[in-house]
Amino acid sequence: MTLTSQDVTSVLGPVDETLIAEIVATGATPTELSEAWAWVNSDEALIGEGRHLPAGNVAVLVDLLSADEEEWEE
Repeated sequence: MTLTSQDVTSVLGPVDETLIAEIVATGATPTELSEAWAWVNSDEALIGEGRHLPAGNVAVLVDLLSADEEEWEE
């Protein structure tokens, strides 16, 4: 099941329409988005649990979400 804009906002909350479109275009699943969101928000904890670094769609989503966070900080 691929993501819809409603899936994206249910995980991330209100976000820019461009970011939603980029996320949906990855073809990721809601589970992959949730995992990527967890990596962006607590990567040290996940590494501490011995989890492998993100790969595939999760890695792409982490990059998109991380770039969006950097824009908010500026």
